[in-house]
Amino acid sequence: MESTVRRLVISGYYGFNNSGDEAVLLSILTALKDQASQTNIQIEPVVLSVDPIQTSQMYGVQAVHRMKPKEVYTAIQKSDGVISGGGSLLQDVTSNKTIPYYLGILKLAQWLGKPTFIYAQGIGPINKPLFHKMVRNVFKHCDYISVRDAASFDLLKQMGLEQDAINQVPDPVMGLSLREEDSHAKENQGLNSQNSSSMPKTIGVSVRFWNEDRSDLNKIAVALKLLREKENVILKMLPFHMPHDQEATQYILQQMGISTKELPEDIQIVYGDSPKKMLEEVSTCDVLIGMRLHSLIYAANQHVPVVGISYDPKIDHFLAQLKMKSAGSTDQLDVDKVIDNVRNLMIECEGWLLEKKPLINKLKEMSQKPAQHIGNFYVYKDGE
Repeated sequence: MESTVRRLVISGYYGFNNSGDEAVLLSILTALKDQASQTNIQIEPVVLSVDPIQTSQMYGVQAVHRMKPKEVYTAIQKSDGVISGGGSLLQDVTSNKTIPYYLGILKLAQWLGKPTFIYAQGIGPINKPLFHKMVRNVFKHCDYISVRDAASFDLLKQMGLEQDAINQVPDPVMGLSLREEDSHAKENQGLNSQNSSSMPKTIGVSVRFWNEDRSDLNKIAVALKLLREKENVILKMLPFHMPHDQEATQYILQQMGISTKELPEDIQIVYGDSPKKMLEEVSTCDVLIGMRLHSLIYAANQHVPVVGISYDPKIDHFLAQLKMKSAGSTDQLDVDKVIDNVRNLMIECEGWLLEKKPLINKLKEMSQKPAQHIGNFYVYKDGE
């Protein structure tokens, strides 16, 4: 039997050189492809991107410019549905334009009679009551809604959406994988880590600008400086969002008295030119200190113990899924607590892995649910 072709437009924060959001896109594309292979449906993604050429080359999919209305309209008009991709798309903290844009894409699709799907999004913070009403009015007409944490689930309920219409699933990136043998090697590395105590431990570090006075980064710099002086470690700096995180990384190193032009052997700055490359770099760490949400998700995905520093509730929400708490927030950060968290995890890596592995594996399994639902939607629709 000839397979049915379904063109699905995918909307999200894509093409901005943010490794986390690119990983979200790759995870969605991979999950949809896996689901399509299990059904008689051929999915052709069309990604809305600020850099469609780069997106098309990186993922081998069609892409159109997200800020060119005619291209967006044509893509949706010719599609069989629209996916509003994962990430923190619906929030009014960084801009008041974000929510109207992403809801506008969904509303246009609904106006054109296309099915719409919310794919493992983090909802909020949303401070303006008007935006609550807008989200509720658009989401009421969506064919599927999934969110990535309990707080997003509760917020949508507060807005008046029926809880039976909302599915809570993990972030899509929990389902992203390296080669199978790499995953097993990483697990074995964690279980055998205490047998190589003489080897330096690699501490991954993902930071971003947040506090205007840089007080948060200053304290992280102090913690890293002390860890470097007192422990046998290698610092692997991992900028997730270029060029902003690169600048934040350089700021921290300067605060530590280190020139980025001539790095010492025990400090590395690693740039992942693709989500899988960055995932691979994270997998080589023994512990990861992360401000970026997806740095923590990458680490958990690869069974690397995490020390989260919260600048946004989404950090705390993800750590709660691992039954963990942050080492502090950008408002209240204790240098000694960060150092103690890192030291404990370097020593107790095996125990952390044994405790968290069942939780991580469950999150990986659940991360496939949205793609399965979308695939089944079209199977059912074709069978009508």
